[in-house]
Amino acid sequence: MTLKIRIDDGAAPYEQVRAQISEQARGGALPVGYKLPTVRGLAEELGLAANTVAKAYRALEADGVIETRGRNGTFVASARDAASREAATAARTYAERAHRLGLTEEAALEAARDAVRAAYA
Repeated sequence: MTLKIRIDDGAAPYEQVRAQISEQARGGALPVGYKLPTVRGLAEELGLAANTVAKAYRALEADGVIETRGRNGTFVASARDAASREAATAARTYAERAHRLGLTEEAALEAARDAVRAAYA
Protein backbone atom coordinates (compact mmCIF):
# COMPACT_ATOMS: atom_id res chain seq x y z
CA MET A 1 0.00 0.00 0.00
CA THR A 2 1.42 3.33 -1.08
CA LEU A 3 -0.02 6.60 0.20
CA LYS A 4 1.24 10.09 -0.48
CA ILE A 5 0.05 13.05 1.55
CA ARG A 6 0.45 16.42 -0.15
CA ILE A 7 0.25 19.37 2.20
CA ASP A 8 -0.38 21.77 -0.69
CA ASP A 9 -3.19 19.58 -2.05
CA GLY A 10 -5.96 21.59 -0.42
CA ALA A 11 -7.69 18.45 0.87
CA ALA A 12 -7.40 17.63 4.56
CA PRO A 13 -4.81 14.92 5.30
CA TYR A 14 -7.45 12.52 6.68
CA GLU A 15 -9.45 12.94 3.44
CA GLN A 16 -6.36 12.19 1.38
CA VAL A 17 -5.77 8.99 3.39
CA ARG A 18 -9.43 8.02 3.08
CA ALA A 19 -9.60 8.70 -0.65
CA GLN A 20 -6.37 6.89 -1.49
CA ILE A 21 -7.20 3.77 0.53
CA SER A 22 -10.72 3.73 -0.90
CA GLU A 23 -9.44 4.07 -4.46
CA GLN A 24 -6.85 1.34 -3.99
CA ALA A 25 -9.38 -1.02 -2.36
CA ARG A 26 -12.09 -0.47 -4.96
CA GLY A 27 -9.55 -0.67 -7.80
CA GLY A 28 -8.16 -3.99 -6.59
CA ALA A 29 -4.68 -2.76 -5.66
CA LEU A 30 -5.63 -3.65 -2.07
CA PRO A 31 -7.34 -7.05 -2.25
CA VAL A 32 -10.24 -8.10 -0.04
CA GLY A 33 -8.82 -9.32 3.25
CA TYR A 34 -5.64 -7.23 3.02
CA LYS A 35 -4.54 -6.27 6.53
CA LEU A 36 -4.01 -2.54 6.88
CA PRO A 37 -1.35 -1.05 9.15
CA THR A 38 -2.37 -0.05 12.63
CA VAL A 39 -3.51 3.53 13.10
CA ARG A 40 -0.32 4.41 14.93
CA GLY A 41 1.87 2.58 12.45
CA LEU A 42 0.37 4.34 9.44
CA ALA A 43 0.42 7.69 11.25
CA GLU A 44 4.14 7.31 11.95
CA GLU A 45 4.83 6.19 8.38
CA LEU A 46 3.01 9.20 6.93
CA GLY A 47 4.13 11.73 9.54
CA LEU A 48 0.56 12.39 10.65
CA ALA A 49 -1.19 12.47 13.99
CA ALA A 50 -2.78 9.18 15.03
CA ASN A 51 -6.17 10.94 15.30
CA THR A 52 -5.92 11.93 11.63
CA VAL A 53 -5.49 8.32 10.50
CA ALA A 54 -8.14 7.14 12.98
CA LYS A 55 -10.61 9.61 11.45
CA ALA A 56 -9.84 8.28 7.96
CA TYR A 57 -10.27 4.67 9.14
CA ARG A 58 -13.63 5.53 10.76
CA ALA A 59 -14.85 7.12 7.52
CA LEU A 60 -13.65 4.11 5.50
CA GLU A 61 -15.41 1.74 7.87
CA ALA A 62 -18.63 3.77 7.64
CA ASP A 63 -18.35 3.53 3.84
CA GLY A 64 -17.91 -0.25 4.06
CA VAL A 65 -14.44 -0.14 2.51
CA ILE A 66 -12.68 -1.58 5.55
CA GLU A 67 -13.71 -3.57 8.58
CA THR A 68 -12.15 -3.70 12.03
CA ARG A 69 -11.94 -7.08 13.66
CA GLY A 70 -11.10 -6.01 17.18
CA ARG A 71 -7.58 -6.91 18.25
CA ASN A 72 -7.04 -8.84 15.01
CA GLY A 73 -6.70 -5.60 13.06
CA THR A 74 -8.27 -3.72 10.21
CA PHE A 75 -8.87 -5.33 6.83
CA VAL A 76 -10.13 -4.39 3.37
CA ALA A 77 -13.78 -5.45 3.22
CA SER A 78 -15.56 -6.97 0.28
CA ALA A 79 -17.04 -4.01 -1.60
CA ARG A 80 -19.80 -6.23 -2.94
CA ASP A 81 -20.84 -7.26 0.57
CA ALA A 82 -20.73 -3.66 1.75
CA ALA A 83 -22.77 -2.45 -1.22
CA SER A 84 -25.35 -5.19 -0.68
CA ARG A 85 -25.64 -4.36 3.02
CA GLU A 86 -26.00 -0.66 2.31
CA ALA A 87 -28.62 -1.27 -0.40
CA ALA A 88 -30.58 -3.56 1.94
CA THR A 89 -30.51 -0.92 4.67
CA ALA A 90 -31.69 1.78 2.25
CA ALA A 91 -34.46 -0.49 0.95
CA ARG A 92 -35.61 -1.30 4.47
CA THR A 93 -35.65 2.39 5.39
CA TYR A 94 -37.65 3.19 2.25
CA ALA A 95 -40.15 0.38 2.87
CA GLU A 96 -40.73 1.48 6.46
CA ARG A 97 -41.22 5.11 5.38
CA ALA A 98 -43.61 4.16 2.54
CA HIS A 99 -45.64 2.06 4.98
CA ARG A 100 -45.83 4.96 7.48
CA LEU A 101 -47.02 7.21 4.65
CA GLY A 102 -49.88 4.80 4.06
CA LEU A 103 -48.81 3.64 0.60
CA THR A 104 -49.97 0.23 -0.54
CA GLU A 105 -47.28 -2.34 -1.25
CA GLU A 106 -48.00 -1.98 -4.96
CA ALA A 107 -47.66 1.83 -4.86
CA ALA A 108 -44.42 1.61 -2.87
CA LEU A 109 -42.95 -0.90 -5.34
CA GLU A 110 -43.97 1.26 -8.31
CA ALA A 111 -42.32 4.32 -6.77
CA ALA A 112 -39.15 2.31 -6.12
CA ARG A 113 -39.15 0.94 -9.70
CA ASP A 114 -39.53 4.47 -11.09
CA ALA A 115 -36.63 5.70 -8.97
CA VAL A 116 -34.40 2.79 -10.03
CA ARG A 117 -35.27 3.27 -13.71
CA ALA A 118 -34.46 6.98 -13.46
CA ALA A 119 -31.13 6.30 -11.72
CA TYR A 120 -30.03 3.73 -14.31
CA ALA A 121 -31.27 5.63 -17.39
